[in-house]
Order: sequence, then structure tokens, then C-alpha cells
Amino acid sequence: MSQDRVRQLKIKTGVVKRLAKEAKMYKEELGQQEEKISRLKQQGADEYDIKKQYEVLQECKMMVPDSHHRLMAAHGDLQQFLEAEEEMKELEEYKDAKGLLDSVELEH
Repeated sequence: MSQDRVRQLKIKTGVVKRLAKEAKMYKEELGQQEEKISRLKQQGADEYDIKKQYEVLQECKMMVPDSHHRLMAAHGDLQQFLEAEEEMKELEEYKDAKGLLDSVELEH
């Protein structure tokens, strides 16, 4: 078994892990930004401040689908790699990658 293939598996697993975390963070940030705008409106904040926060909200809204698409691509790439490298299934790295694929939420 090639060390290069094991290294590739670790890299692909790390990418999926990072992108899953990033996608989750953007969703949370979107909710926080909506709450912030709501609070500003309730407090009677300046219209300029509210407008600026809406701009930040729009940027967050653009990042959610972008991060989701990148996660889906990396997830598919890792899944294909695992299917092609079935002889590695006894390795801990393979089991970790398989578990990660099962745990990553791909719903939008």
C-alpha cells in the first residue's frame, strides 16, 4: 500500500472536515447577523447602521451556498476516493474518513 495514497486520503479527509466546519460557521453567522439587525431595529438604531448590517447579511447569504457547494464537491471527491481504494478499508485513516462522510450534513 502506497504512502502517497494514505497521504492523499488524509488530505481529502482534512478538506472535508474543514469545509464542514466552515459551512456550519457561515450558517451560524447568518443567524447571528439576522438577530443583530432585529436588535438594532428594536433599539431604534441609526438607519445607516442598519443598512450596513444588511450589507453584511447579504455577504453572509452569498457565502452559505458557496461553502455548501465546495463541501459537496469535496465530499463527493472523498467518497469516490474511498470507493476506488477499498483495499485500504482496514486502515484507521479509511475508517475515520468513512465515519466523517457519514457524519457530514449535506442538506442545505
